[in-house]
Amino acid sequence: MTGLRPTAPAVQVSEEVARALAEGRPVVALESTIFTHGLPRPRNLAVALEAERQLRAAGVVPATIGVHAGVPTVGLSTGQITELSAVDGLDKVSLRDLPVVAALGRHGGTTVAATAFLAHRAGIRVFSTGGLGGVHFGASESFDESADMTTLAATPVTVISAGVKSILDIRATLERFETYNIPVIGYRTRKYPGFYVTDSGHEINFSVESPEQAARIIESRDRLELPQAVLIANPVDPAKQLPPEELDGILARAWAEAERRGVTGNASTPFLLDFIQRDTGGRSLEVNVEVYRGNVRLGGEIATALAAGAGDAAADGAGAGVGAAGDAAAGDAAAGDAAAGDAAAGVAPAGDAASAAVADTGA
Repeated sequence: MTGLRPTAPAVQVSEEVARALAEGRPVVALESTIFTHGLPRPRNLAVALEAERQLRAAGVVPATIGVHAGVPTVGLSTGQITELSAVDGLDKVSLRDLPVVAALGRHGGTTVAATAFLAHRAGIRVFSTGGLGGVHFGASESFDESADMTTLAATPVTVISAGVKSILDIRATLERFETYNIPVIGYRTRKYPGFYVTDSGHEINFSVESPEQAARIIESRDRLELPQAVLIANPVDPAKQLPPEELDGILARAWAEAERRGVTGNASTPFLLDFIQRDTGGRSLEVNVEVYRGNVRLGGEIATALAAGAGDAAADGAGAGVGAAGDAAAGDAAAGDAAAGDAAAGVAPAGDAASAAVADTGA
């Protein structure tokens, strides 16, 4: 058609990230809300850049994800991270907000939901964050549940977190994960962590003891062509957690203060987290940073294990469960149909996405 202006790519993937994906090297996605909304200045920028350095030192390519001037970007530059970390009134971008912020040309920090979607769109398999969203207390009346859960139910990435935020209804959140068929795997534990604390008091069914075991679960999920995320619950070091009995008292005071001030809805989470930080004299902030470091480290290790074993796993999968040449051919045909469907939907395998992204960035 004539008279239409050419449009920019829907998602911009940095040249570094695109090349790493095309070459099969390990890449870990990082969200931007941790430095746009989660941490105070100037600590926010220091933590964001430290996470990137931590991954590079381990031979892993970091892909910090956010929206810069309306462009959803996978692999923000240092300059872009610096800029976003200093902007006042920045949009907090969940998946529903992504097209709006993009169309209006605004800056935004991406939540777990939006980051997971963009990571998968680019072909990144591993995403490290701090804590997940979930079911809020009183959700049976308010219907206040995070979009993280529904997005992860339909986005086959691997998310490393220290559980869900401590202010949430953890029991109800775990029930929702089960309803959405999202596997929750403890890393060297069967006790589900509670972000600031190592043990939330809730048990989970499975655990892994190594990044390689986690990688095998991820490969198994992918061979089965299941659509949901795999959640790896990585507890903070017990020596660095907030004392659990202290946290219980802090949360009780925080909720009482929120009720006294009439704080509800979207304003609840930032209010409660700020209350916890002030009530602990900043100690909760140090736990928050330690949680993030641990999850970034484990994400790098799992991404490295996937990159090292992807070929072997693919070879194993190619011969597994195939009893005859005809069955194998049928499986190949089905795979081709699935690939065609992905292409029509705009979601490509990692290699194709990376190649397209390189072209988009002019590499």
